[in-house]
Amino acid sequence: MVKFGSNAVIGQSGGPTAAINASLAGALQSLISHQEITKVYGMSNGIEGLLKEKLYDLRNYFDERSDGISVLKTTPGAALGSCRYKLPDTDCDDNNIYKSLFDILKKYQIGYFFYIGGNDSMDTIAKVSEYATKNNIDLKCVGIPKTIDNDLVMTDHTPGFGCAAKYIATVFAEMRRDTAVYSQKAVTVVEVMGRDAGWLTAASSLSKTEYTDGVDLIYLPETPFSYDKLFTDIERIWKNHSDVLIAVSEGIRLENGKYVGADGSIKDKFGHLKLSGAAKVVEEKIKNRFGCKVRSVELNTPQRCASHISSLTDIEESFDIGGFAVKMAFEGNTGVMSGIVRNSDCPYSSHFELFDIKSIANKVKSVPDNFIDTENSFVTEKAVSYLKPLIFGEVYPIYDSGIPKHFIFPKI
Repeated sequence: MVKFGSNAVIGQSGGPTAAINASLAGALQSLISHQEITKVYGMSNGIEGLLKEKLYDLRNYFDERSDGISVLKTTPGAALGSCRYKLPDTDCDDNNIYKSLFDILKKYQIGYFFYIGGNDSMDTIAKVSEYATKNNIDLKCVGIPKTIDNDLVMTDHTPGFGCAAKYIATVFAEMRRDTAVYSQKAVTVVEVMGRDAGWLTAASSLSKTEYTDGVDLIYLPETPFSYDKLFTDIERIWKNHSDVLIAVSEGIRLENGKYVGADGSIKDKFGHLKLSGAAKVVEEKIKNRFGCKVRSVELNTPQRCASHISSLTDIEESFDIGGFAVKMAFEGNTGVMSGIVRNSDCPYSSHFELFDIKSIANKVKSVPDNFIDTENSFVTEKAVSYLKPLIFGEVYPIYDSGIPKHFIFPKI
């Protein structure tokens, strides 16, 4: 078996989160502590940057005397830069891209390949690992999960989801305080990220506490969306109070399977249909039906970058799973993803395990039926019990001039 060397490379891919850099920090802390690794490289903008040899020498940015790891741990976004780049199949007719990629890995003496991301990123890990195996190359490939969508299979939940869920729950609790001040009938429709899985929208249920009514109605992609049911639900809520607060996933679909917010037939490079404005479409339908005051809100990118309201549970798990991935690679594992296994809900505890990357890539974990209360357009207590521990604890970042301090790599 051919071994290029013992250096390591790590990258980030897909949508950023408030916790993806915590995983990077955890992995880096482990990598730079191993003196046998001369170089630890960071891909600038993921696999796309690696193919252009845009690499950071990460040891230059961190040492034991600096607060770099601590600041990186609480920095939102993807500090190394991200991409949405799909590798072709390893058995495609033209595999020059793999020859180029592995020439680069050989040039930089890479023996360890780490990639932090969601479904499409795990597809990258699967293909790089597969090509290495087919060509008898000793390259340890380990995926580190992240996504606010919480839609990766095998792992109990994904790093990044807890922070986003805490933000969603907090925003809905605060919006309830705003919508409750008037007496006339009104509806507020809030669009939450989630194309094929409604986990993040389901997290709006955590806004219901002893202090606030929180969200009233929740609509997920997992169940067909009906305007007749929506209108009936709104009239039911109006019997209790005049303001109705609704959470809709961006990927809600009608009974015929059509996305409510579909923007024609435009697709991205991964074949995902472009979605735009489910809440706005629902707003217009409600306005036409009832003639009442209706407002639609799209939460957009703050769901991914609101590190000021991070979950301590999520940040700590994200950091630790990065270190776990490195440890597992050094023990000889490859073609795997590190994942979270829940031990118990109350008190909450978890541990990490490895999962075969081929059983994860390009699969979607949906909200299960026993988590969905279809009759009341809400989620069940079982769902709340699953979600609640993931938002526990507060994070206090390092501040500078009243604003949280962020770690920023220079542009390459």
